[in-house]
Amino acid sequence: MALFGRRKGPIEVEIDEVTDDDIDNFVDDLDAQQRAAEDAELLKELEGEDGPESEGAAEPADAPAVSSEVARPEGPWDLADAPPLEQQRLDLGSLHVPVMPDTDVRLEVNPEGEVVAATLVHRESALQLNVFAAPRREGIWAEVRTEIRDALNSGGGRASEAPGSFGTELRAEVPTEVPGQGVVLSPARFLGVDGPRWFLRGLVTGPAAVEDAALAPLIEAFRHVAVDRGDEAMVVREPLPLRLPADAMQAHEEALQAEAQAEQARGIQMPERGPEITETR
Repeated sequence: MALFGRRKGPIEVEIDEVTDDDIDNFVDDLDAQQRAAEDAELLKELEGEDGPESEGAAEPADAPAVSSEVARPEGPWDLADAPPLEQQRLDLGSLHVPVMPDTDVRLEVNPEGEVVAATLVHRESALQLNVFAAPRREGIWAEVRTEIRDALNSGGGRASEAPGSFGTELRAEVPTEVPGQGVVLSPARFLGVDGPRWFLRGLVTGPAAVEDAALAPLIEAFRHVAVDRGDEAMVVREPLPLRLPADAMQAHEEALQAEAQAEQARGIQMPERGPEITETR
């Protein structure tokens, strides 16, 4: 995990493998189910039935832009339209994430060294960010939140739609394994914003999921996120690629080099002198 923070001291960088978390696991499982559903629909399309729109399909040059429930006059932004920001934005590739006061940015890295998500942490609350490819002519948040809601309500959790700062959101309770307590329902909020050929999803956990005062700093940070969709044709709902910032990548490479050098030094150590036998003639 890479950690960045805007506090009185310098930015800290720490690299490690991502740890397991029940809410993250639920979201990962849901993403896998959604991708499986997309594959099944694609198979139907190949067989001649109606299927979902693919980013690779030919579209008229004058195809209308995505229509979302709420306009984005105050963000989140498409990178081409993002206004200057007083705070630093970390360049994570497809995501440009603001480093807000008293807020850390944690990057979740899989064992292969790939960044899979960015999480904003303010005190005891967190906002996980994921960004996906979307069709040019329509948004996908309405469909995605229906799937999340149905999966939770049928899987031991609870979820319902409610108005929020970015349009309709989900107020949820997610089954979570707590040591010594078994499975408990943890509060969560799912935010979604449809942009031009991208979809940004936010998962709020901790006190901010139920307390507006705790949520406010994360909402403000969410507004300042900018998405760099790129021009590549991608399958709808495919995660947009993320990367470590340059400083973190350099620190990561230096740590790997130091570890390799230490391993090499251990491998060429001279053997300790063992017992000797002196022969007397």
